[in-house]
Amino acid sequence: MLLPPSEGKAAARRGRPLDLASLAFPELTEPRERVIDALTDLCEGDPEVAARTLGIGPTQLDLVALDRGLRTAPAQRADRVYTGVLYDALDVATVSPAAKRRAATRVAVTSSVFGLVRPGDRIPAYRLSGDTTLPGLGPVAATWRAHLGPVLTDAVGSGLLVDLRSGTYVAFWRPAGVRCATVRVLHEHQGARKVVSHFNKATKGRIVRALLESGADPRTPARLADALRDLGWVVELDGDRLDVVVSEL
Repeated sequence: MLLPPSEGKAAARRGRPLDLASLAFPELTEPRERVIDALTDLCEGDPEVAARTLGIGPTQLDLVALDRGLRTAPAQRADRVYTGVLYDALDVATVSPAAKRRAATRVAVTSSVFGLVRPGDRIPAYRLSGDTTLPGLGPVAATWRAHLGPVLTDAVGSGLLVDLRSGTYVAFWRPAGVRCATVRVLHEHQGARKVVSHFNKATKGRIVRALLESGADPRTPARLADALRDLGWVVELDGDRLDVVVSEL
């Protein structure tokens, strides 16, 4: 299950700093180094220039300082760093021990800094949107697009990729050579359906939590649709896209 990161992140107060060699997907160590070098170099210069490049306001220069200290700041588990609606609904800390074991190998988060991380990977908090272009590096999305394909293809193997990413992070890699089910959440109100960010994120978090708790391991989009229906969702299948229809949060 491939998730987007959260925009907001929780910084650890204490702990060991980042150790790239300890992260999952070691094939990504070299591009991780390049992204971190470009980001910290930017943030060691004029903070206002860095803020404009990162797309943050002049009152958020603390985020520039956050990125400047990526290599020395305390790190903690990625499932504690990522916050917000999706991650609150997923709430990995409160799932059963069996679900936590499944999450360790079945869940990955797309990251602008690290490419991919597992929930247990220890990372620092950072601010880098997926649509940013970094001086000396270029577009972050293009950097990861050049590296994620073989890594994710190997990770998925003969299984099913459940793609829950948002549009920005879809640009990091478009599935090819793997079975994939893309999940979209639609809010239905008075007969009309539309994508609503809050419903979308919360429902995706609940879907991941329910699949982890149930132990379901579908290998095709149709089997995934059946599994979600069994778990109580209204699901419509169109090829490899699943529309999950919700009427209330």
